[in-house]
This record gives sequence, C-alpha cells and structure tokens, in this order.
Amino acid sequence: MALDRIEQLIEKYFEAETSIAEEKELKDYFSSSDVAQHLEQYKPIFGYVIQAKQEQFTATIPLKTKKRKSVVWLSVAASVAVLLGVAVFTFNQESQQEYQDLGTIDDPEVAFRETQKALAMISESVNKGIGSMNYLSEYEQSKNKIFKK
Repeated sequence: MALDRIEQLIEKYFEAETSIAEEKELKDYFSSSDVAQHLEQYKPIFGYVIQAKQEQFTATIPLKTKKRKSVVWLSVAASVAVLLGVAVFTFNQESQQEYQDLGTIDDPEVAFRETQKALAMISESVNKGIGSMNYLSEYEQSKNKIFKK
C-alpha cells in the first residue's frame, strides 16, 4: 500500500501537483535505505535536495573591488581634458587679440585700390550667376512653348 502511495506521489510530483508535505514524504522515502528496486532511478532526484542542503559556501569574498582604479584613471583623464580645453581657449584668445588690427590700411588711396579689387572679384562671380540665369530663362521659354500655359 505504501509503495502504491509513493508511485502516485511520484506521478503527481512530475506533474507539479504535489504539496510541500507530499514532497517531504517523497524525500523521506528516497533518503531511507529500503527503496523499491523499480524506484531506484528516482533516488538521485530526491537525494540531491538532501545533499544540496548540506553544502556550504566556503570561498572568501574580496571586499575591495578593482573598479576604483578605473574610476581614478577616468577622473585623471577628465581633469587632463579640462585643463587642455582651458589652455587651448586661453591661447586662442591671446592670438585673436594680437591679430585684431589685420586688414586695416592707413593710406586712403591704397585702401581704395584694394576695395576696387575686392568688388571686381565679387562682380565676376555675380556676372557668372547672371549668365546662368539666361540659360534658365531659355529653358523656361522652351518649356512654355511645349506645355503652352
């Protein structure tokens, strides 16, 4: 009768329908020495739980982590980057103050000639753009002839 009960409990166990008391009954049965021959295959399953309860963690856990070294290096790198940024900004400001007076001409005649050269260069570019607009107007006229607006 007890053997039939154990077989029924094993079926319920594998269908995940056992209660805690029934599982304890199975563990007690399989931890004893009088296990039926045809149920020996289930002994490691329930024996594992007893063995797992007896295991203890004995390794030591280091308290210091190595992540702090990376944080230190990261903060050093950030400090260097900030210092370089400030140095470049300061140097750039000083160089701009030295060259602020570039482009000014004291002689009015020389200034007039330089201005004429600059305006001539601008005029050439504008004339090229106007020439391109002539092509565009020819295209517009051809399009209007074809589509007759």
